[in-house]
Amino acid sequence: METDVTEIADGIYRFSTFVPEVGPTGFTFNQFLVDAEEPLMFHTGLRGMFPLVSGAIAGVMPVERLRWITFGHLEADECGAMNELLAAAPDAVVAHDALGCMVSIDDLADRPPRPLGPDEVLDLGGKRIRNVDTPHVPHGWDAHVLYEETTGTLFCGDLMSQVGRGPAITSDDVLEAAAQAEDMFLSTCLTPQTGATIRALAELQPARLAIMHGSSFEGDCAAALMALADDYDRRVAAAGE
Repeated sequence: METDVTEIADGIYRFSTFVPEVGPTGFTFNQFLVDAEEPLMFHTGLRGMFPLVSGAIAGVMPVERLRWITFGHLEADECGAMNELLAAAPDAVVAHDALGCMVSIDDLADRPPRPLGPDEVLDLGGKRIRNVDTPHVPHGWDAHVLYEETTGTLFCGDLMSQVGRGPAITSDDVLEAAAQAEDMFLSTCLTPQTGATIRALAELQPARLAIMHGSSFEGDCAAALMALADDYDRRVAAAGE
């Protein structure tokens, strides 16, 4: 396997590893580096992918410069290499939502994490990361997303996931592919709040969506998120019939 590196916005790098054995047409596992005075990673990747991911980081900056380690929710492909990154970057701290720290990360991380409050902003020096709690969206009690305010980049984790190996970033519609992936994996929690939570993300008016599986998206992100919310509303209604 190889990890591709693409700068999808100013100072924001996508690390993508394609695994052909996952799903009918393969699956990409993507991490994102925000290069700032205090660099931040969103997703660590699986523990077994750490040599690939750390090598990708090193192609952009020294790994030991890393200051913040973040992820969308507790899951192996999101934070499996958390402690390996902590060991490689002695000044790095895991930052996760307060609930996730309390129920899991306080115990799992080799160094104490930094709990993030609702709408709290981390000033990275040149970049600003806002925490947005999204419990159970897409899944996980501790779920949250991060929004980089200077570039308008929403790190939305598993939302809008697609199978296959598309371009690093696209302006083509990704909703149909995301709906097909949801049909395959049934990975999203269907609750009365799912659609409303996604619509609240649309209100941020992001310029791009940094997506964990599949291509990132640049274009009318608010419209794409609203359409995704509508799709989940239909699924919730159908589940209740």
